[in-house]
Amino acid sequence: LQNKHANLSSITFILPSKRAGVFLKNQLSQIVKETIFSPNILSIEEFVEEISKLKTITNTDLLFEFYNSYIQLTKKENIESFDVFSKWAQILLQDFNEIDRYLIPQKNIFEYLSDIQDLKHWSLGTNKTEFVQNYLSFWNKIFTYYSHFTKQLLLKKSGYQGLIYREAVENLETYIQNNPNKEHVFLGFNALNTSEETIFQEFLKSGLAKIYWDVDEVFMNNSIHDAGLFTRSHKNKWPFFKNNNFDWITSNYSKEKNISVYGIPKNIGQAKYIGSLLKSLKKTDGSLNNTAVVLGDENLLIPVLNSLPSNINTLNITMGFPLKSIPLASLFEHLFHLHKNPSKSFYYKDIIILVSHQFLRPLFYVNGVDYASKLIETIEANNLIYIHVDRLKEITEARCNSIIDLLFSKWQETTDLALKNCSDLILNIKSYLDENKGSNLLSLEYLYRFNELFNELTLLNAKYNHIQDISTLYSIYKELLSTETLDFKGEPLQGLQIMGMLESRVLDFETVIISSVNEGILPAGKSNNSFIPFDVKVENKLPTYKEK
Repeated sequence: LQNKHANLSSITFILPSKRAGVFLKNQLSQIVKETIFSPNILSIEEFVEEISKLKTITNTDLLFEFYNSYIQLTKKENIESFDVFSKWAQILLQDFNEIDRYLIPQKNIFEYLSDIQDLKHWSLGTNKTEFVQNYLSFWNKIFTYYSHFTKQLLLKKSGYQGLIYREAVENLETYIQNNPNKEHVFLGFNALNTSEETIFQEFLKSGLAKIYWDVDEVFMNNSIHDAGLFTRSHKNKWPFFKNNNFDWITSNYSKEKNISVYGIPKNIGQAKYIGSLLKSLKKTDGSLNNTAVVLGDENLLIPVLNSLPSNINTLNITMGFPLKSIPLASLFEHLFHLHKNPSKSFYYKDIIILVSHQFLRPLFYVNGVDYASKLIETIEANNLIYIHVDRLKEITEARCNSIIDLLFSKWQETTDLALKNCSDLILNIKSYLDENKGSNLLSLEYLYRFNELFNELTLLNAKYNHIQDISTLYSIYKELLSTETLDFKGEPLQGLQIMGMLESRVLDFETVIISSVNEGILPAGKSNNSFIPFDVKVENKLPTYKEK
């Protein structure tokens, strides 16, 4: 671009991820000779939001919004509880997302699906049973659900990823007319959905964009090699490349490399071995600036961090640590398990698990007396099986009453109270951890994220009021927990880089260590979490496990 005397400041760069943008900025600073303003560098998601004028909302918000539509479109006697609804709604939302990203005509595909179900159902009699009728009416209603739900989202100027992509394609012409002189550069893309293909081609056609690929000739020339599957298709099918060269095909793959493969039993073995590899690399390359550890299985993050050599000073982690793997998650898991079925007395094993939990035990240590031990000893000495809250208070004396109340009583009245108890419990644990902050920094960070999570649940319940009982609250909590991560902050351009597979897109390192290159992890294997059958996906050019 600089050789063509492009004005770098005025270009909008679009990349697959935010992380790649940081590296691009660093490269720009190295080639630019004079002081300039930084160009606009966006991830594809941000760019599409800009074109569509919609904001992305979280999965949980989507679920609550969808339930609103569902209630309005369903007869009162047929309405399912939020708990049951959320099980199938998750899959349906994923299908909505795919259908929209690939610009499939919605009415056609949903009608097609209901026709298939009508053919498949097992009752051939003219008088269908009520069960079959309900089953078929669900399939007939999917398009109605979709229309109502997306209309509500658009009124609020928000949407899920697929809807935002579809809207962006609708708004393309307007955006291009409003920005006739704005230059765009698309970098390092591979697997594009139909919306992205449409957007890219439209920009190329109107002369507002350049596109740079990174693909090797070995994959391009081998017609059955999956690594070139998408790029070959773009090169052959896009009208733009009939008159323009498809540049940037490299030949790095055939150059000599030093590749070692290690077979190691069990995950912790892998983590330890990564540690020893880094130790020997550190001796030869002091900074490890050009080394990346790519974790195929993201659950290996904590074992790898614990296995790093002590002489690594700078480190950058660009993957979230799943909240469900944090020790604090098990505490709330036990609490919800305890209160899902209303009861005045509790099974002794549940009580022992809770009071001996690493985050709770210190709260029972009052004025030099360890009431948690006292409680456990009394239960075991007297062979108690089911224990009432009042008996717990007797054993631990008045000093632990407040914490006993938070854990064992007052949960059954309302979900609001259950949420308040969880928040109060977090504050109690925080005040204990604050006393010696230095050694508890990570635990305080865990607490902060869980506090955010319960605040989000409280807000959602206040806004929509769909959570009616503890088991529904528990299933939504689990849903939130599975998607939330604890993000680490580091210096993105220095030292050793640890990342997940997706974060490694467009980046380039001298030494790459990849873990968990096992069948079932890389590639992930066949998982069909969808209402759309395989043959319908193939016919409508939706991605199947092969593309994924």
